[in-house]
Amino acid sequence: MTDSFDLVIIGGGPGGYVAAIRAGQLGLKVACIEKSERLGGTCLNIGCIPSKAMLQSSEKFEETAHALAAHGVKVGSVELDLPTMLARKDKVVLDLTKGVEFLFNKNKVTWIKGAGRITAPGQVHVDLSGGGAQELATKNIIIATGSEVIPLPGVDVDEKTIVSSTGALSLASVPKHFVVIGGGYIGLELGSVWRRLGAAVTVVEFLDRITPTMDSETGKQLQRLLQRQGFAFKLSTKVTAAKQGPDGVTLTLEPAAGGATEELKADVVLVAIGRRPFTEGLGLAEAGVALDERKRVHVDGHFQTNVPGIYAIGDVIAGPMLAHKAEEEGVVVVEHIVGQKSHVNYDAIPAIIYTHPEVASVGRTEEEVKAAGIEYKVGKFPFTANARARTNAETDGFVKIIADAKTDQVLGVHIIGAEAGTMIAEATLAMEYGASSEDIARTCHAHPTVSEAMREAALAVDGRTLNI
Repeated sequence: MTDSFDLVIIGGGPGGYVAAIRAGQLGLKVACIEKSERLGGTCLNIGCIPSKAMLQSSEKFEETAHALAAHGVKVGSVELDLPTMLARKDKVVLDLTKGVEFLFNKNKVTWIKGAGRITAPGQVHVDLSGGGAQELATKNIIIATGSEVIPLPGVDVDEKTIVSSTGALSLASVPKHFVVIGGGYIGLELGSVWRRLGAAVTVVEFLDRITPTMDSETGKQLQRLLQRQGFAFKLSTKVTAAKQGPDGVTLTLEPAAGGATEELKADVVLVAIGRRPFTEGLGLAEAGVALDERKRVHVDGHFQTNVPGIYAIGDVIAGPMLAHKAEEEGVVVVEHIVGQKSHVNYDAIPAIIYTHPEVASVGRTEEEVKAAGIEYKVGKFPFTANARARTNAETDGFVKIIADAKTDQVLGVHIIGAEAGTMIAEATLAMEYGASSEDIARTCHAHPTVSEAMREAALAVDGRTLNI
């Protein structure tokens, strides 16, 4: 028996489930295929959400142990209850996944539990999780299967002593030495968690800098602050082998450019060198769906593949692998299917690293603007000169605004500071509306707030800050 739908979505992560909810709101008969036991994908189950829960818990632990006394709050000896911390993280995830399931029911979305495969345009075969199979006929298909961890040759993940981000969120004890292979967002966040809980942390990065896609000045500041917190960095270094033993893992390192090898011992090693699109086993070749050289699904400006009626969004297509980018694409493609004229502004997609301090950015880096040959001006304001940051004892970092020298249009904003992830929303909205730095500078900001640093950075573009 074949069930018929207006839309079938393969993948129940942020892009897929948001697309399904929007389709339900627009009156489409929609099914979402997800093989995991819970909706939400990598982000909600083993990525963004549990890592943020652990980041907050570890931050509270460190604050209690080292920072409360300065506020006149005296506590006795501080002890770590790791099982309770992990249980809290799991409950946060469970509550949110149940919330997605509730929204499916509310918007009449059919969740089909299984693995989907496109057998022809308009035809999807599902191997059901409970056994058996189901055939679906549909007018439209959205591929939203996300991404998976990139393996590192010579370093085999067992999720015990050599872990992916999944295993790093559930360690049974705090390792003495936690080595992170990869200096990107995921590695720095998870390294922060275990450093706060007592581990020594070393980051090994193949390139000569961490967070290579970040504005260079901001990235250098982040590295300095993490080093001050106790991080050690081995840059321009590659890992060629890992040997597991009774006392942990011994890594073999050598310079990225080649040279003499050295060994690095660790209790736990996190492999965090990036993610790759999950496009295997979906029947794409059989359906005639074209992939690019990195095995990402090739789509047009409306997210449609070369096969009419088959679309793709999120990590399986080009662009930053961010949950909110996938969500925006999911909404836009569904609205396009019903005839609305929506779009995604890729110049206004924010990115955040949830270290402490946080790092957030939107738009172009200074290096990108310079490479494009655009005349530009930079306004920068440090949090040391912000009243609220001082009262919060959170003075590390700055706000940096890059504006076109001729038109004053904001081209990029980069923030490193305790509340950067929240502050970047103002900059994103400004860029969405094509604002100038003058627009931000002329906007009244409440006092005392850390967001005043945004206004001051905008004033700095024209060389007229008020508080420095």
